[in-house]
Amino acid sequence: MALKPLSSLPTTPLIIKRALLSVSDKTDIIPLAEALHANDVELLSTGGTAKAIADAGIPVKDVSEITGFEECLDGRVKTLHPFVHGGILARTSYENDNIEIERLGIQPIELVVVNLYPFKNKISEGNVDAATATEFIDIGGPTMIRAAAKNFAHVGILSNPSQYPNFINELNSGEGITFETRKSLAKDAFNHTADYNSAIANYFNELVEEEPAHQLNVALPLSQELRYGENPHQKAAVYGEQDSIIDCFHGKQLSYNNFIDVDSALSIISSFESDKPACAIIKHTIPCGVGVDEQLVDAYKKAFSTDTVSPFGGIVVVNKELDLATAQAIDEIFTEIIIAPAFADDALELLSQKKNRRLIRIKKQLTEVQAKSYRSIFGGALAQDADLAPINEDDFEVVTDRKPTEEEMADLLFSWKVVRHVKSNAIVYAKAGRTLGIGSGQTSRVDSSEIAVDKAAKEGLDLTGSAIASDAFFPFSDGIEAAAKAGATAVIQPGGSIRDEEVIAKANEYNMTMIFTGKRHFKH
Repeated sequence: MALKPLSSLPTTPLIIKRALLSVSDKTDIIPLAEALHANDVELLSTGGTAKAIADAGIPVKDVSEITGFEECLDGRVKTLHPFVHGGILARTSYENDNIEIERLGIQPIELVVVNLYPFKNKISEGNVDAATATEFIDIGGPTMIRAAAKNFAHVGILSNPSQYPNFINELNSGEGITFETRKSLAKDAFNHTADYNSAIANYFNELVEEEPAHQLNVALPLSQELRYGENPHQKAAVYGEQDSIIDCFHGKQLSYNNFIDVDSALSIISSFESDKPACAIIKHTIPCGVGVDEQLVDAYKKAFSTDTVSPFGGIVVVNKELDLATAQAIDEIFTEIIIAPAFADDALELLSQKKNRRLIRIKKQLTEVQAKSYRSIFGGALAQDADLAPINEDDFEVVTDRKPTEEEMADLLFSWKVVRHVKSNAIVYAKAGRTLGIGSGQTSRVDSSEIAVDKAAKEGLDLTGSAIASDAFFPFSDGIEAAAKAGATAVIQPGGSIRDEEVIAKANEYNMTMIFTGKRHFKH
């Protein structure tokens, strides 16, 4: 017989007479059990949960007393029984169900309190074998949660300790648990099992090394609601676990556009994670200057000097603790967001004087947490490996007659780290640990190069002896000729054009040194 439509389900408050508690996370389970007992609710439980409740002096009946069947298979089977699930799934407002459970000797259960084995926590430990991981796949728990959530018109479901306080308040009112509360708890329950099942499915996708995975499983919790999206007329929210990666501990809430910019900032600084002090300045997801030096303040000054106009209202990110000298230099202009792994006390005192400025502490590098990148498109999503792998110099090939000098090699490495984070077509001129000109996002690589040269000229920066990096191959030799005339003496690019020999010949003509990396870094 089909379940009645939602409009005909009972919406009266639910009086709880019998509750089943079986939790992996026992946070605040005792206060909840105490509140239920005080409201004359009979408690049923299993294993460790039953012991914890009994040890607190609260009357509790083991589920095995109800089922007449003891736990078996090391606790794998304990709640999978008609006396349990019949009690949860019975529609007590429906006469036929009441007749049937009375005939079978099944008593209704009006509340289920269940949370699941910590599967995600276990596999996140790393180096966990399949035998261990699969033991943390809960079977009875999700079954009870889904059963209770399906029957929310007659049953309440608590699947997270954070739900207990509000539930206890409603319970203590003596007026029953409202239909709206039960519906909301059911929604949370189904989201909880969806997240749990997604984690398991993704684990098995990796276990069988399925590439690409035949199913994209994404279950992300709401992190925070945003005031609006890219524009004020667009509603927006951010989902995921951003709080485990960054801590925005000062200033206003991050906006939609801020989150996108911060993502770009974290990406670029990850390339300099283990380097000497490095600084990048970001504006609209694009680096407008990057610098490295022995002192962080000098790295900032190098980054700023690349483009002294764009940094206003931008983002500054560094790879070392932000000291006072660097903070004072940054504070000379309006900077909307400052990101660092740590802040010196005196630097923090200075920077926090501006209430609207956001200060963000890096808790984890993106290389630790982002193996894949995703982008929504019409009708679905694109997924790919994140382009965050460290540069491997063993892949480099010097293809010109002249080899790079030690200084040129350092410039080439630096510019290659930067160019991978610039929107294609990307061109970066650099020298002595600083960017001199950056061209990005153009439909022509020549246009990007001209923009980079023009920006350097506007800032009075000399490109003589610089290195030039290109995110993709030079399709024609005219790009190399233009770079040489601008002052570049060293080139780093992926190679792979049908005109590579022509490009190499042009570099040799100008006595340039050129490296092919064999790896392209398009960033659309």
